[in-house]
Amino acid sequence: MKALVLQSDFGLSDGAVSAMYGVANSVQPDLRIFDLTHDIPPFNIWEASYRLLQTVSYWPKGTVFVSVVDPGVGSDRKSIVVKTLEGHYIITPDNGTITHMLHAIEEVRVLDETKNRLPNSGESYTFHGRDIYAYTGARLASGQISYQDIGHSTEKEAVVTLPVVKAVLANNELNGIIEIHDNRFGNIWTNIPASMVKQSGVKYGDTLTVTINYNKEEIFKDKVLFGHSFADAAIGEPIAYLNSLHYFSLAINQKSMANRYNLGTGNEWRILVEK
Repeated sequence: MKALVLQSDFGLSDGAVSAMYGVANSVQPDLRIFDLTHDIPPFNIWEASYRLLQTVSYWPKGTVFVSVVDPGVGSDRKSIVVKTLEGHYIITPDNGTITHMLHAIEEVRVLDETKNRLPNSGESYTFHGRDIYAYTGARLASGQISYQDIGHSTEKEAVVTLPVVKAVLANNELNGIIEIHDNRFGNIWTNIPASMVKQSGVKYGDTLTVTINYNKEEIFKDKVLFGHSFADAAIGEPIAYLNSLHYFSLAINQKSMANRYNLGTGNEWRILVEK
């Protein structure tokens, strides 16, 4: 058997996640089930997509991920199961959840919801996380069905994706977006990869001019040290660094940068880095 890893925007204040566990255990009592997170902000498909990027590659081949952030539940939106190049599986609504994983996908199948559904759940239209995704994920992880049993294949290009502004290096300036927050600590993770930082000539110990704009409004502009980690700056001072996924990031040592400047995420939040 392979592991089953669950992600949702359900939170843990009611029985929704426990019901998903119950369905998975009913399928296979000794199945190993883990949580990626259930604290995705409600309806935030973008963050769900990024958390898969942050996590999937660190799990063994064959691991099955179920990601349920599904504002269109019960509508005519499709459900899909993707297989990654490294042999992981992701079961999710076809609503943009695999945007950040698109480069890593080998194959996509449309989940047949009539065949792959918890018995006697046909009158429920609002909890596919329990009735379809957890049920199918548990059957796939336990080997009761194969990937081919889930439904017909479809082109990767047909999958719904969210628009993403790509990072660029131009005139020795790094341009990107705030892609996500390191939520617990309020650090800012951009989409500027370490390779682009190196190509720009930026080195550890350099002082950079960093500007953050929301649309055309300047929210932050300051001189920031580029260091290895947070302790390279005094407590309360900003620091630029490469995060655990090797992307250019910003933090305030032992404080929340996101809270201090009320920063968001997504394509509207642009960042400019000048040496």
